[in-house]
This record gives sequence, C-alpha cells and structure tokens, in this order.
Amino acid sequence: MRKSSSAALLAIACLAAGTASALDLKQLSSTGLKAGQALTLSDQDVAKAADQSCVYMDKENKVAPASSPYAQRLARITEGLANEDGLSLSFKVYLTEDVNAWAMANGCVRVYSGLMDMASDDEVRGVIGHEIGHVKLGHSKSRMRTAMLASAGRDTLAASGNANIAQLTQGQLGELAEGFVNAQFSQKEESAADEYGYRFMKRHSYDPAALASMFRKLSSQGGLMSSHPGSEARAGRIDAMIKKDGKR
Repeated sequence: MRKSSSAALLAIACLAAGTASALDLKQLSSTGLKAGQALTLSDQDVAKAADQSCVYMDKENKVAPASSPYAQRLARITEGLANEDGLSLSFKVYLTEDVNAWAMANGCVRVYSGLMDMASDDEVRGVIGHEIGHVKLGHSKSRMRTAMLASAGRDTLAASGNANIAQLTQGQLGELAEGFVNAQFSQKEESAADEYGYRFMKRHSYDPAALASMFRKLSSQGGLMSSHPGSEARAGRIDAMIKKDGKR
C-alpha cells in the first residue's frame, strides 16, 4: 500500500475521490460473494471495520507528532470539536504533499499536510465540516459497508459466519482501508454534505465563505477538483446560501 493515497479529497468536492473508480454495488451482485455465502454487515461490524482501517492507515502514513507545527495548527483549528453534533471525533495530520482529507464512521478524521499548506484555517474547517457531514448523515457508514463487500476479505468474512474483521490479513485490511479512502460519494451525498458543512461553519461562527473559496482554490489547481466537474457550481450554491441567510 502507498504511504499516502493520491486519490483526491473525500469531501470537499468529493472531498475525497480523485482518480479512483467508484465502487459499484450493482457489480458486486454479480462478481462478489459466492452463492450461499451471504455476508450480513451490522452497524457494529462496520464500526469495527472503521476502527481497524483507521489504525491501519495511521500505521501506513507518517502521522504528524504533537510537536509538529501541522499537528499544533490542526489542534487550534479543531479546538472544541472533539464532541461535535453527537459524534466523538479524533483528528490527526498525515505528513504528505497529497491534497486529501477523510473521515470514517467511527469519528476518525485525517487531514493531509498538502491540503493544509494551501488552505486558510477556515478553509480547513470547511473541509472538516464537510467530512463530519458525511459521517453524521450516514454516508461514511454506507461507504465502509460497500468497501467491505468489495474488498479481498469478503470471502474470509463470509466464511467466518459473521463480519469478523480480526480474521482479515494485513493485505486484506489494507485493501479494505484503501477501498474506503478511494471510493466516491454520490452527487446527492456530496450536496447534502456541502449543506451540512455550510451549517457547521455558521453554527461555530466560522466564515462560511471559506467553504466556497476552498472549492474554487482546489478547482484552480487541476487534478483533484478537475476530476469532479461542477465544483464552481457547488461553490455558487454556498454563495447562494450565504446570500439567502444574509437577507433574513
């Protein structure tokens, strides 16, 4: 597995997905589990998978130590957000030039230093708010479930009689974690997370325009946002929300 994923941002306009192909559940019905090996995944199974996947990703990437300026900056940016909207969140920085960020259903939030280098504090908060939206709205849980069904470990999980994540090899766990980080959200999910991110910024008295400026900034860089058409339109929707709220 690569030390850091070059697939683009999970949330901010995928604020995650870059060049990776989206996982297709319809394809899984014909190419996935063997007949008679139905794999049922409870919320507890998915939570355990998120726990193990986050641990795996932390081992495979260079995590900024507490003494790092990146870690210290993220601590300032996320002050007061450890328990946000009923979620228990943990924040870390991966030291890599990649522009990326993601959040898992267990509240594991990871921001890449490459993104922090190009973003203001409020723009980073906009990304984080969007990612929290994917968790709060259930999108991250669904995405982990999809990754579990698509990963190399699906037959191992099915054969065990339940989704016992502890039985996966490191290679299978790596494929599961990578599958989650690289998968795409739907446009409907992205739009919902955009709106959640905007309300998150308003709720904490951060500048909501920073969410729109981050869309535009990433789009102008090419690669990350250029693979996700419509970033300018999404920024425009944030602008429209700001204008509408300003008239109230």
